[in-house]
Amino acid sequence: MAGDKGYSCQRIRDWLTAHGIGQVIPHKDNEHARADGRVKFDKTTYKRRAIIENVIGWLKECRRVGTRFEKLAVSFQAMLQLAMIQRCLKIVFSDRA
Repeated sequence: MAGDKGYSCQRIRDWLTAHGIGQVIPHKDNEHARADGRVKFDKTTYKRRAIIENVIGWLKECRRVGTRFEKLAVSFQAMLQLAMIQRCLKIVFSDRA
């Protein structure tokens, strides 16, 4: 699981470890574990988190997806697919690309 500094607390880290989930969470500036170096932080893995955040941001540009107007899962999936097609077409046919 990759999370931001808001998820950096010992209770969350212990729960993830107990369930066998790998974690990439940066430490807050005021935490002691950051200074003693017990916990390693993989910056390259953490940077991949930005890809997911960008996709979620793109999907929220489509108001119908962001507010989940569709009640049925099938309809919602169709709207997700349309939003992704719209995004791909915007990238392919933009003047800046």
